Amino acid sequence: MNGLAAFDVSQTHGILRRQEHRIDRASDALGWRSLYVSRQWEQPYEDSFAAVQDHLIILHLDGPVEVERKLGRAKLTRRIAPGGQFILPGGIDFWVRLCRPLTSVHLYVRDAVLREVAAESFGGDPARAEIAPGLGEMDPVIEDLARAASHVLASNDPSAVLMADYLARALAARLLTRGKGFVPLCRDLSKNQHERVKDYIRTHLAHPIGLADLAAVAGVSQTSFARAFRRATGTAPYQFVMRERIECAKRLLTGSGLPIADIALACGFTHQEHLTRLFHREVGATPAAYRKRAAL
Repeated sequence: MNGLAAFDVSQTHGILRRQEHRIDRASDALGWRSLYVSRQWEQPYEDSFAAVQDHLIILHLDGPVEVERKLGRAKLTRRIAPGGQFILPGGIDFWVRLCRPLTSVHLYVRDAVLREVAAESFGGDPARAEIAPGLGEMDPVIEDLARAASHVLASNDPSAVLMADYLARALAARLLTRGKGFVPLCRDLSKNQHERVKDYIRTHLAHPIGLADLAAVAGVSQTSFARAFRRATGTAPYQFVMRERIECAKRLLTGSGLPIADIALACGFTHQEHLTRLFHREVGATPAAYRKRAAL
């Protein structure tokens, strides 16, 4: 999975490159490899699109809006409410008509990620991993994951790559389990693996940490690692990393005279304001107030 190229709009169907649409934000420049995300305002259009390898999810943020879709000779029309989804497996040519303006989030999940999840989490043959198309269905799990990906896209968070990898695998698992009843396999990390991962995180906080890095330290696939780590700690890897960054900041605030801006960079935050926002959310005080209180 480390060999995947960065995911950009050139690898999508081309909907997002239509001139009438206005892109709000997209993940092109973020170096994400397992997931592509874009939030935009779409104008009415109709067009045919050639297949791509990866799997498309479109989350409707407003509406309702009527959408027509044709796969081969089969044509389907749905009035899709806010929260509804358009799901298209990779490898399929299609035609679509959007009948009214729409605010949407487009997500592409790498086919390689889907097949890894099928093999590692469900014991399935990755060559037979298939998902069904969807038009207008309301899957709350997919909606929550898609909204989370959109928030990550806008977060300017140093753990964004790690979160994108995690969300890609969660989305792949949900796509595979829609109506199929797969039961995930349980593989736990050993104590030694768990300690190696925690040590790696704590010694690399000042640098970007990806899911691939942590899985390599544990010696397992990214999908197996993400699930096993959550079972072992009760948190997703990106949540654990963020908590370690906050703990690092606490230690430096009380045990050093470093300026807060330098502490932010040393703990892996993008800048002082980023540290302040997340620190206040987790601790209930700004870094400056926390330092002052500790000195009393």
